[in-house]
Amino acid sequence: MIDLHTHTNCSDGTDTPAQLVNKALAEGLSVLAITDHDTTSGWQAAQLALRAELSLVLGAEISCLTTNGVSVHMLGLLFDGENLQMQNMLENTRDGRIPRAHKMIELLNAGGIDITMEDVESVKPAGATLGRPHIADALVKNGVVSSRDEAFTDLLHNNSPFYVAHMAPTPEDAVSTIRNAGGVAVIAHPFASHRGEVLSAHDFLPLKNAGLNGIEVNHRDHSNEERNALADIARELDLVITGASDYHGTGKLNSLGENHTHQAEWERLESEADQRRVIRA
Repeated sequence: MIDLHTHTNCSDGTDTPAQLVNKALAEGLSVLAITDHDTTSGWQAAQLALRAELSLVLGAEISCLTTNGVSVHMLGLLFDGENLQMQNMLENTRDGRIPRAHKMIELLNAGGIDITMEDVESVKPAGATLGRPHIADALVKNGVVSSRDEAFTDLLHNNSPFYVAHMAPTPEDAVSTIRNAGGVAVIAHPFASHRGEVLSAHDFLPLKNAGLNGIEVNHRDHSNEERNALADIARELDLVITGASDYHGTGKLNSLGENHTHQAEWERLESEADQRRVIRA
């Protein structure tokens, strides 16, 4: 099985990179991509834990905003981790998450919900990229909600009065930066409508023109109808079709390998990077 979208506690997952590698081995995965939000800080630990027949794909999930404010997530895989332009983009996006969190906390407080930045920091692993899931964890800790899922359903979704966008590159800029760093770009869960406003079918051609390599079609947040529509778009634009778990550990229901990428699609995707960067034990 090939799973190209997972998270560790270097962003908003609950497993360390080593624990994630161990679970991937236990589940029989052949290829695992680590794609923490806006950071590559888990790469080294994952490589140190790698063994047996598992192949490791290093990447990141970049938080983007379209010019009209639609939130988009772009998976960058197999890029040069030392590329300065890429690291600057990741750093700038991480930095934008801090004032965003403060503003969301202010809005929650104004809505009568008791939470502080200290509460959020107390549940965030040291060094992890700050995100809404950490606000959700603080709400759980404070007894406001019973789970992360409930926090997102009731309070933190994209259409919530407590939601705040943050500074982020456009999807086209993210794709261009990933490609300039030698990697491949796959748009993550682009039709997950329950998360908020999503792209329309005509938005994919500009991304293709910017260098987009693939579309994450098979994802638990896509209905069968949405999967079919995305697969049609991918075939029309000659883009790779991927599937992935978007695994977050205990933070979400997603299970490793619950959606996966077919071998032929993965081989094509890997070949479109400027170098062979898959890590093997």
